[in-house]
Amino acid sequence: MTQTLDRLQAALESVLGEDILALKRERGEIGITVAADRYLDVAQRLRDRGVLQFEQLVDLCGVDFSDYKNQPWDGPRYAVVSHLLSLTHNWRLRLKVFAPDDDMPLLPSLNEVWASANWFEREAFDMYGIIFDGHLDLRRILTDYGFIGHPMRKDFPVSGHVEMRYDAQAQRVIYQPVTIEPREITPRVVREDNYGGLH
Repeated sequence: MTQTLDRLQAALESVLGEDILALKRERGEIGITVAADRYLDVAQRLRDRGVLQFEQLVDLCGVDFSDYKNQPWDGPRYAVVSHLLSLTHNWRLRLKVFAPDDDMPLLPSLNEVWASANWFEREAFDMYGIIFDGHLDLRRILTDYGFIGHPMRKDFPVSGHVEMRYDAQAQRVIYQPVTIEPREITPRVVREDNYGGLH
């Protein structure tokens, strides 16, 4: 495994050079971070250069780094992480890019590089509000068209902003303010003598 990662790292460094802002080896894979303005170019080189040849985008997801690991985060808030697969060379890569503007997270779309990015980017837009410039059909995919906000952002309220229900008189679904009372749930603690074999 180490020799494979050494070969992949050498290939990445030769093709991408200084476009790699960070390279991390963990869990038997390599992850690289690139700048937002180089993201599309890097993706095309990862796919087209024979020494790398990442033919397949396996997954793409948004990440909200605010309060990362329950600690204050110093850096851009939103990122996109893509998981790439080279069938030719039998290796995988994690590609991470941060959106430079927290108020309007904007990144280039990878839809023209890998067609599978289409729905993944729509999900990241829907859940995190990350906008993909050049996407062919960027609209919500998991929430309703009238949904307010982006539910995977860490500042999104657990109960949401509105709730919907079927109104028999109107014979349609209607939206109304949330009626769920916010409450703090305290887990029940079991305390028994010799619990877990401790004396």
